[in-house]
Amino acid sequence: MDWHEICVKTDPEAIEAVADLFHRLGSGGVVIEDPEELRKIAQSGVWDAFELPEESLHNARPQVKGYLPDNEELPRKMEELEFGLSEIMTRLDKEPCDLTSRLVREDDWANSWKAYFKPLKISDRLVVCPSWEKYQKGPGELVITLDPGMAFGTGSHATTSMCARFLEKYLSAGDKVIDVGTGSGILSISAALLGAGEVLALDYDDVAVKVAEENVQLNMLQDKITVRRNDLLQGVTQKANLIVANIIADVIIRLFPQVGERLLPGGFFITSGIIGEREEDVVKAAGDCGFVLLDKLFREDWLAQVWQVKEK
Repeated sequence: MDWHEICVKTDPEAIEAVADLFHRLGSGGVVIEDPEELRKIAQSGVWDAFELPEESLHNARPQVKGYLPDNEELPRKMEELEFGLSEIMTRLDKEPCDLTSRLVREDDWANSWKAYFKPLKISDRLVVCPSWEKYQKGPGELVITLDPGMAFGTGSHATTSMCARFLEKYLSAGDKVIDVGTGSGILSISAALLGAGEVLALDYDDVAVKVAEENVQLNMLQDKITVRRNDLLQGVTQKANLIVANIIADVIIRLFPQVGERLLPGGFFITSGIIGEREEDVVKAAGDCGFVLLDKLFREDWLAQVWQVKEK
């Protein structure tokens, strides 16, 4: 399949909102190139480890790149993207974005991750290591071997690392786990390595399902993790001790009624992918469905929360 790389040059304050817009449109990953951050890395003396394009240092504005499949849905998604960008910049009172597009082959896009993706510790115990890298694990570390392909989720995004930290804190050995919107499978694999008894990994996107299945095999966890194409929790009958959803606020709001029916007594619902300004909306939806907030983390304008059904 061919993909369109959509490059949006924007104001630094709009980076996270633009990235969130790409995720909502089903982008096969998002790359953020902030020239100010790249210059800091270059000056730190570890630039050689990243092998990032030299031209990225000289861009005047940050770039957010998303990847949309070249299919019949592309014209509609491009219209939604342009409308969403206009809304974002109007709300932030910033200059309009510059938008360009180019066609790329899937192999070319997938290989481009290798310049950005290096071994990364995402929590106290969990380390994500790309399949093409070697990593000598330290005491107590659990290593996730990952090839993100065209699916979102390398662990570098704040929303994923916050989920990983909550999994460490709230998951108990033998727990049944459901991962809604699994992407690359990173959180499902994290749960299995942390001792979950069984994990159901769900995603609506066919590419994500394929990539997650491959990553489960890379980590030899087929006996613990089942990957399935599914629309959120519709039709899922099994119940879980812990459900995790690293998606976006609007989808999480829709999920609360479904999660309430599928959590075992005392179970936890970990939510992430929520941009800070949507916190009140999520809190209201949770309260309306009988959930109470147990814990939260806030990083880089993103919010992750832990919920539990209120005892009657």
